[in-house]
Amino acid sequence: MVSRASTFASVDIGSTKVCTLVGDMTPERHIRILGVGVSPAAGVSKGMIDNIQEATEAIVNSVEKAERSSGTHIVAAHVSIAGGHISSMNNKGVISVPNRNHPIDRNEIGRALEAARSLSIPTNRDIIHVLPRYYMVDGQEHVTDPTGMYGQRLDVETHVITGAVTAIQNLTKCVEGAGVQAEELVLAPLASAEAVLEREEKEQGVILVDIGGGSTDIAVYVDGAVYYTSVLPVGGYHLTHDLVAGLRVPFSAAETSKERYGHVVPSAIDIEHTVDIESFGSQGQKSIPRRRMAEILQARAEEMLEMVFLDVKRAGFDEMLAAGVVLTGGTANLQGIVPLAEQVMRMPVRVGVPSGLVGLSDVLVNPAYATSVGLLQWAMRETEANVNYYGRPSPAPAVGDWLKRLGGWVRALLPQ
Repeated sequence: MVSRASTFASVDIGSTKVCTLVGDMTPERHIRILGVGVSPAAGVSKGMIDNIQEATEAIVNSVEKAERSSGTHIVAAHVSIAGGHISSMNNKGVISVPNRNHPIDRNEIGRALEAARSLSIPTNRDIIHVLPRYYMVDGQEHVTDPTGMYGQRLDVETHVITGAVTAIQNLTKCVEGAGVQAEELVLAPLASAEAVLEREEKEQGVILVDIGGGSTDIAVYVDGAVYYTSVLPVGGYHLTHDLVAGLRVPFSAAETSKERYGHVVPSAIDIEHTVDIESFGSQGQKSIPRRRMAEILQARAEEMLEMVFLDVKRAGFDEMLAAGVVLTGGTANLQGIVPLAEQVMRMPVRVGVPSGLVGLSDVLVNPAYATSVGLLQWAMRETEANVNYYGRPSPAPAVGDWLKRLGGWVRALLPQ
């Protein structure tokens, strides 16, 4: 939320960049981007804060750029969360409907979701999301939306995502230190899915693989709902680090060369093709066979994709995914990643790119900005119809939640 009515903000805090977006919705229901602020990440490692001051400064820079380009003051925003501390489980919530002559409404659905939150988790963990997979009304299974139905018992099967309390506190402290209220924390792959997945893919079964700088985030959708989420501790950083070790070049030079010349299918590269890269030592620069770069990148990319496939297979979903795999995140820009993924995972594969944007959107039509755009879409859909991200009625915010948001807005309006 920003100071202009019907305008929304998102802050995506990654291991390589912080991206702040400001936008609203057009009458045609497209997202109009009003402001973009991108700054290099600092104080973040593998999706988690490891230096409060540096991370706060990076967020401040990103927010200020977005405010200048949009001409608005950002009061609150939806914020991405990721990292190896994330875990998930499935749980059921069950309630009785007191009046059989009264149709089920958002209050009953809210009570069922609240019942699903009542599970035993360690004191050092907190619930981030309780996502409905499907409902049951008096034993009738796989009800997608029970609103308006009659029944005496309402069950909801949910996917519950938790995170470490300290990691959540550190992230929130950095965002609020930048003068922005963290209106809601959204798991990064769920936000990315909002931006790049089609409804048909979610219905038929798909794996969303968001390969970021420090981690790879996974979300499995079946029958239109999230059935599994996971975070793997590998990402684009590891590809670059392999180039540093294999070619003996500085990290910045390896990163630039990966972005410009990176390929993960060596056989597709002319054996005579060389590239000049800054190097250590007295040489200053040296000529490297591009195929050698591709061989290094292929080895790590294959390992990452195999880790994703085995993770999903262990969860028991590998036979339910007719729509295959959608790759997104910055590493999805690597040339050859689609044929390599099809070979490793033996499924259809495509690269997911945000679409349907207007306004200042040129830079955002890139898989690296899937989470940023998805956060904005999440915020707009929830606020527009007061529903959760599946389009189903959500419980009314508790008084404590409203007071918390009010406190954040007051803090943001006070002089810094």
